[in-house]
Amino acid sequence: MERGIAMPNIYLSPSTQEYNPYITGAGSEEYFMNLIADAMEPYLRANTIRFTRNAPDMTAASSIAQAARGSYDFYLALHSNASGDGSTEGRQRGIIAFYYPASTNGRRAAGIFAENLKRIYPLPNLVTTRATTTLGEVRQPKPPAVLLEIGYHDNTADALWIQENIQNIAENLVQSLTEYFGLPFIYPMTPRTGTVITQRDALNVRSYPALSGQIVGSVPPQAQLTVYGQFDGWYSIGYGNLAGYVLSDFVQI
Repeated sequence: MERGIAMPNIYLSPSTQEYNPYITGAGSEEYFMNLIADAMEPYLRANTIRFTRNAPDMTAASSIAQAARGSYDFYLALHSNASGDGSTEGRQRGIIAFYYPASTNGRRAAGIFAENLKRIYPLPNLVTTRATTTLGEVRQPKPPAVLLEIGYHDNTADALWIQENIQNIAENLVQSLTEYFGLPFIYPMTPRTGTVITQRDALNVRSYPALSGQIVGSVPPQAQLTVYGQFDGWYSIGYGNLAGYVLSDFVQI
């Protein structure tokens, strides 16, 4: 039985709200959510998750519109929260994974994100999921969507936790995506150029690092590809617009 049907393709939407300053004075919601997205990219490539990402000069509305013009399997929005209680130091802490109530897969993904974030957030009982019909980045995208409010940027403890854990958060989020898509999690390596060393036949690229994975494409003999990660005798690779897994025995790096 073949595993997988195609490589996942997500729309990644870090906050574009540069006007939401962190109480620490170190930056804004837009700045830190984009740092997390930056740190996610090597993990996404190593785990064969294709992605399109918004730009800081966009808005939530233009991000939703851009995503609507493509074909994506998931929409992930990254934000940090504010208590809005009028105090200088926000009293609230925690992480919320928002999802659209009618979306079964959105609910499932929110639960995965929450359970994994509990492992790294210092107050795991404050990591929750919540259904919403009011947030555009949850309600409007065509694919399943989750909007993460990662801590409160008007609370010093939360703001410092975000600032000091960019890499941990990014790794955790991609672990959740691989769990959602049913893929093994692969730590990224420094990207390396590999050469296909088959004699005559093209090298099959599969949707899962096993011979049961569906063939999603192929790479010609002697062609060069980019190796992003390694798992149990397989490489996760990129070749043009193609992403997937190939047997490492047939690639020389």
